[in-house]
Amino acid sequence: MSERDTDVKQKLTELGVSKIRAEGALELDAILQVWRRRVRKRELGVRAVSELGLPIEMPQLDALFAVWAPANEFGEGSRGETTVGTIATRLGIDPSRASRLASELIRKGLVERGVSQQDARRATLKVTPNGDRIVQAVRTFKFVALGHFLQGWSEAEIATFIPMLEQFAAWSDAPDDPSGRVACEINALRESLVDLASEREDRG
Repeated sequence: MSERDTDVKQKLTELGVSKIRAEGALELDAILQVWRRRVRKRELGVRAVSELGLPIEMPQLDALFAVWAPANEFGEGSRGETTVGTIATRLGIDPSRASRLASELIRKGLVERGVSQQDARRATLKVTPNGDRIVQAVRTFKFVALGHFLQGWSEAEIATFIPMLEQFAAWSDAPDDPSGRVACEINALRESLVDLASEREDRG
């Protein structure tokens, strides 16, 4: 264990975090950083596009999936009309970026425009048959790979892991520490870095 990790664990102890939970936090962070770098590279998606020979780039594929709207990814409520704004919301991107991606998909013949049944002034988006073929192929590729990987897991491991991962995925939405100690610590950290902010302003 490095001295830096020791310092962090000591700080967590001062905040009332037990030793095993402090160690768990560091281990989880290490795993997540590795996972984040791999996800950023989009390894599985890039493999799917490459090995299936698909005429589409990754950002376009993301937008195509946002229009197709898999229920397991976007929820059962995603079956309504899809617009450029819907793409922006589902992908967490700027509406102008969503508009460009939608236009690219339309030019490729993977998405088509329609007219809203609720408001004739509003344009909707729908996946074309060729767009549907791409989505279905990529989903099959992904689930074949993931299903094969999970073959090495026991049913008990899967049953335990999935709800725990779902619970962990919401950690950033957890309520604030009612004691206020975490907020105090963050404020102290911010105060200790004020000089860096001042230096940046001076250089600006």
